[in-house]
Amino acid sequence: MDLRHDDMTREGRTPAPLAYLHDIAKAVRFYSRIPVPALPGESDVHGVPDATRMARAVPLAGAIVAIPGALVLALALAAGLGALPAAALAIAASVLATGAFHEDGLADTADGLGGGQTRERRLEIMKDSRIGSYGGSAMMLALIIRTALVADIAAKGGIVAGAASLVAIAGLSRAAGLTPLAFLPPARTDGSAAIAGTPARSAYLMALAGGTVVAAAVAAAGGLGLVGLAGGLGLAALGAFVMTRMARRLIAGQTGDIAGATEQLAEMGLLAGLAAGMAFA
Repeated sequence: MDLRHDDMTREGRTPAPLAYLHDIAKAVRFYSRIPVPALPGESDVHGVPDATRMARAVPLAGAIVAIPGALVLALALAAGLGALPAAALAIAASVLATGAFHEDGLADTADGLGGGQTRERRLEIMKDSRIGSYGGSAMMLALIIRTALVADIAAKGGIVAGAASLVAIAGLSRAAGLTPLAFLPPARTDGSAAIAGTPARSAYLMALAGGTVVAAAVAAAGGLGLVGLAGGLGLAALGAFVMTRMARRLIAGQTGDIAGATEQLAEMGLLAGLAAGMAFA
C-alpha cells in the first residue's frame, strides 16, 4: 500500500483536534530543524507530509518556526545591541532553525532559471547541490535585505515590533510559497514536491486566509500598522505571481526549490510592507 495513503487513512480515524496537531508537527519538522517529538497516535514522523494536509497547518507552524529568531532579536535588543547587529543575529538564528531550507531553494532557483538555456538543463542545475554565481548572489542579497528590513522595523518600533514582525510574516510567507504548488504540475516526478503532491485549491486558500489572520493579529499586538501589512500582502502576491509565471514558462512546472524561492520573495515583500507601514502605525 502507498505509505502516504496509509498514513492518511490512519489520520482519518484520529480525532480532528489531534489530527490538526499532527499536521502542525509534521509541518514544523518539514520547514525546520526544530526537534518535535512524536505525538500520540502519530505515524511516519519523518516522512514528507501531504501537501493538502500541511497547507492547513502552515499558519501556526510558520509562527512556531519563527520563534527562535524573534527571541534572539528581543534578547539582543534588550542587551543593548543596536538594531542592525540584533537583526543580523535574528536572521542567523532563523537560518539555523530552518537549516537554510528556503534560502537553499532560492539559490537553486536562481542558478537554474538564470543559468540554464533549456528546460532540461535548468532542472539539472537546480538539482545540483553546488551553488553558482546567480545562486550565491540571490541568497546573499536576500539575507541582506531581510536583515536591513528587520533592523528598520526594530529601530522604528522597538523590541516588541521587531520580534512581532518575524512571527507575523512567517506563516503567510510559507502560505505564499504554496502558490506554484497549487497552480502548476510538478516539473519532476522524483522531487519532494511531486511526492508531497499538489495542494487542493481550497487548502491553499485556507492557508492564505489563516496566514493573514495570524499575521494581522500578531502585527496588531506588536504595534505594527495593518496598512503596512496590506502593502506587504500586495508585494508578496506580486512575488508569488511572478515566480509562478516564470516557473511555468521556463520549466513547465514547479519544484520544491521554486516554492522556497517564492517564500523568500514573499518574506521580503511582507517585511518591506511592514517597515514602510511603520509611518502609519
